[in-house]
Amino acid sequence: GKIMLSEEKENFIRQKAKEHIPETNEKISWSLHAVKKLRVEGLKKRGVEDSLKECIIVEDYTMEGRPLPGCLVLGFIGSVPVHSAIAIDRDFDRIFVITVYKPSSERWENDWKTRKAKD
Repeated sequence: GKIMLSEEKENFIRQKAKEHIPETNEKISWSLHAVKKLRVEGLKKRGVEDSLKECIIVEDYTMEGRPLPGCLVLGFIGSVPVHSAIAIDRDFDRIFVITVYKPSSERWENDWKTRKAKD
């Protein structure tokens, strides 16, 4: 398939998150790892799925060594920032949550979009 621009990815993710109805119209799939991370991070699947509706891309990933185009997005659950690594499956018109976590201020600037330079 053709290369997706960041903006297209962002729109696709938001769109699928808005269309997603659990068990009726599944547009978001979860990796086992991401489901485990929810518990570790104290997050709820529903909250993360809702956060994707207005998410913004923080880092775009190339296709190098990846089966599907992916990116890291920032969303919010209330005022809590959440990062989700997302893979886009256009063929099946859905997105995959690969992992999810609350970004730490040790690693991220306070916009939650910029990685801090390593010392």
